[in-house]
Amino acid sequence: MKIIVDAMGGDNAPQCNVRGALHAVKEYGAEVVLVGRGEDILRCLKEDGIDTLPAGVEIAHADQVVEICDNPATAFKEKKDSSLTVGLNLLKNGGGDAFVSAGSTGALLSAATLLVKRVKGIRRAAMAPVVPTGKGGAVLIDCGATAECTPEYLLQFAFMGSYYAEHVMGRPEPRVGLLNIGAEPSKGTDLQREAYQLLKKAGDEGRINFAGNVEAREAVCGEVDVIVTDGYSGNIFLKTMEGTGGFLAKELKAMFKKSLVTKLGACASRTASPTSKSCWTPARWAARRCWGYPNRSSRPTAPRMITPSRTPSGRPRPSPLPGSSRILRKISTICAWSGRARRRSEGLIFQK
Repeated sequence: MKIIVDAMGGDNAPQCNVRGALHAVKEYGAEVVLVGRGEDILRCLKEDGIDTLPAGVEIAHADQVVEICDNPATAFKEKKDSSLTVGLNLLKNGGGDAFVSAGSTGALLSAATLLVKRVKGIRRAAMAPVVPTGKGGAVLIDCGATAECTPEYLLQFAFMGSYYAEHVMGRPEPRVGLLNIGAEPSKGTDLQREAYQLLKKAGDEGRINFAGNVEAREAVCGEVDVIVTDGYSGNIFLKTMEGTGGFLAKELKAMFKKSLVTKLGACASRTASPTSKSCWTPARWAARRCWGYPNRSSRPTAPRMITPSRTPSGRPRPSPLPGSSRILRKISTICAWSGRARRRSEGLIFQK
Protein backbone atom coordinates (compact mmCIF):
# COMPACT_ATOMS: atom_id res chain seq x y z
CA MET A 1 0.00 0.00 0.00
CA LYS A 2 1.38 3.39 -1.00
CA ILE A 3 0.42 6.34 1.18
CA ILE A 4 0.89 9.97 0.17
CA VAL A 5 1.77 12.18 3.15
CA ASP A 6 1.46 15.97 3.19
CA ALA A 7 4.84 16.63 4.79
CA MET A 8 4.18 20.37 5.15
CA GLY A 9 0.74 20.26 6.82
CA GLY A 10 0.57 21.38 10.46
CA ASP A 11 2.48 23.79 12.70
CA ASN A 12 5.14 21.20 13.62
CA ALA A 13 5.68 20.08 10.05
CA PRO A 14 7.71 18.71 8.47
CA GLN A 15 9.52 17.11 11.44
CA CYS A 16 6.56 15.25 12.97
CA ASN A 17 5.10 14.24 9.62
CA VAL A 18 8.38 12.82 8.32
CA ARG A 19 9.08 10.94 11.56
CA GLY A 20 5.59 9.51 11.63
CA ALA A 21 5.85 8.34 8.04
CA LEU A 22 9.22 6.71 8.65
CA HIS A 23 7.85 4.97 11.72
CA ALA A 24 5.01 3.51 9.66
CA VAL A 25 7.40 2.35 6.94
CA LYS A 26 9.58 0.62 9.52
CA GLU A 27 6.77 -0.90 11.57
CA TYR A 28 4.25 -1.86 8.86
CA GLY A 29 6.27 -2.02 5.65
CA ALA A 30 4.10 0.52 3.83
CA GLU A 31 5.36 2.63 0.93
CA VAL A 32 5.26 6.38 1.56
CA VAL A 33 5.47 9.42 -0.70
CA LEU A 34 6.44 12.56 1.23
CA VAL A 35 5.09 15.64 -0.54
CA GLY A 36 6.67 19.00 0.22
CA ARG A 37 9.85 21.00 0.02
CA GLY A 38 12.51 18.43 -0.73
CA GLU A 39 15.34 20.27 1.00
CA ASP A 40 13.30 20.60 4.23
CA ILE A 41 12.38 16.91 4.18
CA LEU A 42 16.00 15.85 3.61
CA ARG A 43 17.10 18.16 6.42
CA CYS A 44 14.65 16.43 8.79
CA LEU A 45 16.03 13.05 7.78
CA LYS A 46 19.59 14.26 8.36
CA GLU A 47 18.69 15.58 11.81
CA ASP A 48 17.53 12.07 12.69
CA GLY A 49 20.80 10.59 11.45
CA ILE A 50 19.46 9.38 8.09
CA ASP A 51 21.75 10.34 5.22
CA THR A 52 20.10 8.34 2.42
CA LEU A 53 16.43 7.96 1.61
CA PRO A 54 15.17 4.71 3.20
CA ALA A 55 13.67 1.96 1.05
CA GLY A 56 9.96 2.46 0.52
CA VAL A 57 10.16 6.25 0.88
CA GLU A 58 9.88 8.71 -2.02
CA ILE A 59 9.84 12.50 -2.14
CA ALA A 60 7.55 14.53 -4.41
CA HIS A 61 8.73 18.14 -4.44
CA ALA A 62 6.24 20.96 -3.86
CA ASP A 63 7.40 24.54 -3.27
CA GLN A 64 4.29 26.03 -1.68
CA VAL A 65 2.38 25.40 1.55
CA VAL A 66 -1.32 25.93 2.25
CA GLU A 67 -1.47 27.85 5.53
CA ILE A 68 -4.29 27.79 8.06
CA CYS A 69 -4.98 31.47 7.29
CA ASP A 70 -5.51 30.82 3.56
CA ASN A 71 -9.02 30.79 2.10
CA PRO A 72 -10.08 27.10 2.27
CA ALA A 73 -12.23 27.31 -0.86
CA THR A 74 -9.56 28.73 -3.15
CA ALA A 75 -6.21 27.87 -1.53
CA PHE A 76 -5.54 24.82 -3.70
CA LYS A 77 -6.23 26.86 -6.86
CA GLU A 78 -4.08 29.80 -5.83
CA LYS A 79 -1.23 27.56 -4.68
CA LYS A 80 -1.08 24.94 -7.40
CA ASP A 81 2.40 23.85 -6.37
CA SER A 82 1.45 23.35 -2.72
CA SER A 83 1.99 20.03 -0.96
CA LEU A 84 -1.79 19.71 -0.60
CA THR A 85 -2.55 20.18 -4.31
CA VAL A 86 0.40 18.13 -5.55
CA GLY A 87 -0.47 15.29 -3.14
CA LEU A 88 -4.12 15.14 -4.15
CA ASN A 89 -3.21 15.22 -7.83
CA LEU A 90 -0.90 12.26 -7.19
CA LEU A 91 -3.80 10.47 -5.54
CA LYS A 92 -6.10 11.34 -8.44
CA ASN A 93 -3.64 10.04 -11.03
CA GLY A 94 -2.97 6.74 -9.29
CA GLY A 95 0.29 7.70 -7.58
CA GLY A 96 -0.90 6.32 -4.24
CA ASP A 97 -3.74 4.64 -2.39
CA ALA A 98 -4.39 7.24 0.31
CA PHE A 99 -3.58 10.80 1.28
CA VAL A 100 -2.82 11.88 4.85
CA SER A 101 -2.62 15.49 6.03
CA ALA A 102 -2.62 17.44 9.29
CA GLY A 103 -3.13 20.74 7.49
CA SER A 104 -6.18 22.90 6.86
CA THR A 105 -9.33 20.80 7.08
CA GLY A 106 -11.43 23.12 4.93
CA ALA A 107 -8.81 23.38 2.19
CA LEU A 108 -8.38 19.62 2.19
CA LEU A 109 -12.10 18.97 1.80
CA SER A 110 -12.49 21.57 -0.96
CA ALA A 111 -9.48 20.30 -2.88
CA ALA A 112 -10.47 16.64 -2.56
CA THR A 113 -14.00 17.35 -3.76
CA LEU A 114 -12.89 19.32 -6.82
CA LEU A 115 -9.74 17.38 -7.71
CA VAL A 116 -10.36 13.77 -6.70
CA LYS A 117 -14.18 14.07 -7.04
CA ARG A 118 -16.77 12.11 -5.12
CA VAL A 119 -18.06 8.61 -5.79
CA LYS A 120 -20.90 8.75 -8.30
CA GLY A 121 -24.15 9.01 -6.37
CA ILE A 122 -22.57 10.25 -3.13
CA ARG A 123 -23.90 13.75 -2.61
CA ARG A 124 -21.61 14.80 0.24
CA ALA A 125 -18.36 13.47 1.66
CA ALA A 126 -18.20 12.73 5.37
CA MET A 127 -15.47 12.67 8.01
CA ALA A 128 -15.72 9.60 10.19
CA PRO A 129 -13.39 8.72 13.07
CA VAL A 130 -13.79 5.58 15.15
CA VAL A 131 -14.45 6.96 18.64
CA PRO A 132 -13.87 4.88 21.80
CA THR A 133 -16.98 3.43 23.44
CA GLY A 134 -17.79 0.94 26.14
CA LYS A 135 -17.88 -1.85 23.59
CA GLY A 136 -14.72 -1.24 21.59
CA GLY A 137 -15.47 1.80 19.44
CA ALA A 138 -18.05 3.15 17.03
CA VAL A 139 -17.97 4.97 13.71
CA LEU A 140 -19.03 8.62 14.11
CA ILE A 141 -20.26 9.93 10.75
CA ASP A 142 -20.25 12.92 10.05
CA CYS A 143 -18.06 14.97 12.40
CA GLY A 144 -17.52 18.19 10.50
CA ALA A 145 -17.38 17.82 6.72
CA THR A 146 -21.03 18.83 6.14
CA ALA A 147 -22.46 21.09 8.83
CA GLU A 148 -25.88 21.45 7.22
CA CYS A 149 -27.35 18.15 6.08
CA THR A 150 -30.50 16.83 4.47
CA PRO A 151 -32.18 13.55 5.45
CA GLU A 152 -30.80 11.97 2.26
CA TYR A 153 -27.24 12.86 3.30
CA LEU A 154 -27.73 11.13 6.65
CA LEU A 155 -29.09 8.05 4.89
CA GLN A 156 -25.97 7.87 2.73
CA PHE A 157 -23.78 8.37 5.82
CA ALA A 158 -25.54 5.41 7.41
CA PHE A 159 -24.79 3.19 4.40
CA MET A 160 -21.10 4.18 4.34
CA GLY A 161 -20.69 3.83 8.09
CA SER A 162 -22.41 0.46 8.16
CA TYR A 163 -20.21 -0.87 5.36
CA TYR A 164 -17.04 0.28 7.15
CA ALA A 165 -18.09 -1.18 10.49
CA GLU A 166 -18.87 -4.54 8.91
CA HIS A 167 -15.97 -4.94 6.48
CA VAL A 168 -13.14 -3.08 8.25
CA MET A 169 -14.02 -3.30 11.94
CA GLY A 170 -15.38 -6.82 11.62
CA ARG A 171 -18.83 -6.12 13.10
CA PRO A 172 -21.43 -8.42 11.52
CA GLU A 173 -24.75 -6.59 11.03
CA PRO A 174 -23.54 -3.39 12.72
CA ARG A 175 -26.17 -1.50 14.66
CA VAL A 176 -26.80 1.98 13.22
CA GLY A 177 -28.12 4.73 15.48
CA LEU A 178 -29.26 8.27 14.71
CA LEU A 179 -27.83 10.75 17.24
CA ASN A 180 -30.72 12.60 18.85
CA ILE A 181 -31.94 14.17 22.08
CA GLY A 182 -34.22 11.24 22.84
CA ALA A 183 -35.05 7.71 21.75
CA GLU A 184 -38.61 8.44 20.56
CA PRO A 185 -39.16 8.87 16.78
CA SER A 186 -40.84 12.24 17.41
CA LYS A 187 -37.77 13.77 19.09
CA GLY A 188 -35.40 16.20 17.41
CA THR A 189 -35.73 18.77 14.64
CA ASP A 190 -37.30 18.20 11.23
CA LEU A 191 -33.95 16.85 10.03
CA GLN A 192 -33.84 14.10 12.65
CA ARG A 193 -37.52 13.19 12.28
CA GLU A 194 -37.32 12.91 8.50
CA ALA A 195 -34.00 11.08 8.60
CA TYR A 196 -35.47 8.65 11.13
CA GLN A 197 -38.18 7.65 8.67
CA LEU A 198 -35.66 7.10 5.85
CA LEU A 199 -33.38 5.05 8.09
CA LYS A 200 -36.31 3.01 9.44
CA LYS A 201 -37.42 2.23 5.90
CA ALA A 202 -33.89 1.15 4.98
CA GLY A 203 -33.83 -1.01 8.09
CA ASP A 204 -37.18 -2.63 7.25
CA GLU A 205 -35.86 -3.42 3.78
CA GLY A 206 -32.81 -5.11 5.30
CA ARG A 207 -30.31 -2.63 3.85
CA ILE A 208 -28.98 -1.61 7.27
CA ASN A 209 -29.51 -2.71 10.86
CA PHE A 210 -31.20 0.43 12.18
CA ALA A 211 -31.44 0.58 15.97
CA GLY A 212 -33.39 3.85 16.14
CA ASN A 213 -32.46 7.11 17.82
CA VAL A 214 -29.56 7.07 20.25
CA GLU A 215 -28.67 9.66 22.87
CA ALA A 216 -25.06 10.75 23.31
CA ARG A 217 -24.64 8.95 26.64
CA GLU A 218 -25.88 5.64 25.19
CA ALA A 219 -23.66 6.10 22.16
CA VAL A 220 -20.59 6.45 24.39
CA CYS A 221 -21.62 3.31 26.29
CA GLY A 222 -21.52 1.38 23.01
CA GLU A 223 -25.20 0.82 22.26
CA VAL A 224 -24.54 1.17 18.51
CA ASP A 225 -21.66 0.52 16.11
CA VAL A 226 -22.39 3.48 13.82
CA ILE A 227 -23.43 6.93 15.07
CA VAL A 228 -25.10 8.93 12.28
CA THR A 229 -25.37 12.69 12.61
CA ASP A 230 -24.87 15.97 10.77
CA GLY A 231 -21.41 17.51 10.78
CA TYR A 232 -22.33 20.27 13.21
CA SER A 233 -23.67 18.00 15.96
CA GLY A 234 -21.05 15.37 15.27
CA ASN A 235 -18.20 17.84 15.71
CA ILE A 236 -19.62 18.99 19.04
CA PHE A 237 -19.98 15.33 20.10
CA LEU A 238 -16.37 14.59 19.13
CA LYS A 239 -14.87 17.67 20.79
CA THR A 240 -16.90 17.00 23.95
CA MET A 241 -15.47 13.49 24.11
CA GLU A 242 -11.95 14.85 23.64
CA GLY A 243 -12.41 17.46 26.35
CA THR A 244 -14.00 15.01 28.76
CA GLY A 245 -11.20 12.50 28.25
CA GLY A 246 -8.57 15.15 28.88
CA PHE A 247 -10.40 16.43 31.96
CA LEU A 248 -10.74 12.94 33.49
CA ALA A 249 -7.10 12.15 32.80
CA LYS A 250 -6.01 15.40 34.49
CA GLU A 251 -8.25 14.80 37.50
CA LEU A 252 -7.02 11.23 37.86
CA LYS A 253 -3.42 12.38 37.73
CA ALA A 254 -4.08 14.99 40.41
CA MET A 255 -5.80 12.39 42.59
CA PHE A 256 -2.83 10.01 42.37
CA LYS A 257 -0.46 12.79 43.46
CA LYS A 258 -2.33 13.69 46.66
CA SER A 259 -0.48 11.46 49.11
CA LEU A 260 1.99 8.65 49.48
CA VAL A 261 -0.86 6.11 49.59
CA THR A 262 -2.36 7.34 46.32
CA LYS A 263 1.08 7.36 44.70
CA LEU A 264 1.51 3.72 45.72
CA GLY A 265 -1.91 3.05 44.22
CA ALA A 266 -0.77 4.68 40.99
CA CYS A 267 2.27 2.40 40.89
CA ALA A 268 0.07 -0.63 41.50
CA SER A 269 -2.25 0.33 38.64
CA ARG A 270 0.55 1.17 36.24
CA THR A 271 0.00 -1.99 34.18
CA ALA A 272 -3.48 -0.79 33.21
CA SER A 273 -2.41 2.80 32.55
CA PRO A 274 -1.19 2.43 28.93
CA THR A 275 -4.57 1.03 27.84
CA SER A 276 -6.53 3.75 29.63
CA LYS A 277 -4.22 6.49 28.39
CA SER A 278 -4.57 5.40 24.76
CA CYS A 279 -8.34 5.49 25.16
CA TRP A 280 -8.31 9.05 26.52
CA THR A 281 -5.74 10.50 24.13
CA PRO A 282 -7.52 12.08 21.12
CA ALA A 283 -4.62 11.56 18.72
CA ARG A 284 -4.87 7.80 19.30
CA TRP A 285 -8.32 7.52 17.76
CA ALA A 286 -9.60 10.82 16.37
CA ALA A 287 -7.76 10.87 13.05
CA ARG A 288 -10.60 11.36 10.62
CA ARG A 289 -11.16 9.35 7.50
CA CYS A 290 -12.98 11.19 4.77
CA TRP A 291 -15.38 8.96 2.86
CA GLY A 292 -17.16 9.47 -0.40
CA TYR A 293 -14.18 9.58 -2.76
CA PRO A 294 -13.68 6.83 -5.37
CA ASN A 295 -11.20 3.99 -5.60
CA ARG A 296 -9.73 2.93 -8.92
CA SER A 297 -12.42 0.37 -9.63
CA SER A 298 -15.03 3.12 -9.33
CA ARG A 299 -13.64 4.78 -12.48
CA PRO A 300 -13.27 2.13 -15.16
CA THR A 301 -13.42 4.78 -17.87
CA ALA A 302 -10.29 6.57 -16.62
CA PRO A 303 -7.14 4.71 -17.74
CA ARG A 304 -4.89 6.81 -15.51
CA MET A 305 -6.58 5.29 -12.46
CA ILE A 306 -5.31 1.78 -13.25
CA THR A 307 -2.62 0.65 -10.85
CA PRO A 308 0.61 -0.22 -12.74
CA SER A 309 2.10 -3.62 -12.02
CA ARG A 310 5.46 -2.01 -11.30
CA THR A 311 6.61 1.04 -9.38
CA PRO A 312 8.34 3.94 -11.18
CA SER A 313 11.69 2.45 -10.13
CA GLY A 314 10.86 -0.82 -11.90
CA ARG A 315 10.17 -2.93 -8.84
CA PRO A 316 7.06 -5.17 -8.81
CA ARG A 317 4.29 -3.37 -6.99
CA PRO A 318 3.20 -5.34 -3.91
CA SER A 319 -0.41 -6.23 -3.30
CA PRO A 320 -2.26 -4.21 -0.64
CA LEU A 321 -1.03 -5.09 2.83
CA PRO A 322 -3.30 -6.80 5.33
CA GLY A 323 -4.41 -4.40 8.00
CA SER A 324 -4.10 -1.40 5.68
CA SER A 325 -6.63 0.53 7.70
CA ARG A 326 -4.39 0.04 10.76
CA ILE A 327 -1.42 1.44 8.82
CA LEU A 328 -3.41 4.50 7.78
CA ARG A 329 -4.59 5.04 11.32
CA LYS A 330 -1.03 4.84 12.65
CA ILE A 331 0.39 7.37 10.19
CA SER A 332 -2.53 9.77 10.56
CA THR A 333 -2.32 9.50 14.35
CA ILE A 334 1.31 10.61 14.32
CA CYS A 335 0.70 13.31 11.72
CA ALA A 336 -2.26 14.58 13.73
CA TRP A 337 0.08 15.68 16.51
CA SER A 338 1.85 18.06 14.15
CA GLY A 339 -1.25 20.26 13.96
CA ARG A 340 -2.04 23.16 16.26
CA ALA A 341 -2.55 22.29 19.92
CA ARG A 342 -6.30 22.72 19.72
CA ARG A 343 -6.51 20.76 16.48
CA ARG A 344 -4.38 17.78 17.35
CA SER A 345 -6.97 15.26 16.27
CA GLU A 346 -7.60 16.70 12.83
CA GLY A 347 -5.26 14.52 10.84
CA LEU A 348 -7.40 13.53 7.87
CA ILE A 349 -7.27 10.43 5.74
CA PHE A 350 -8.50 10.51 2.18
CA GLN A 351 -8.57 6.82 1.30
CA LYS A 352 -9.22 6.04 -2.33
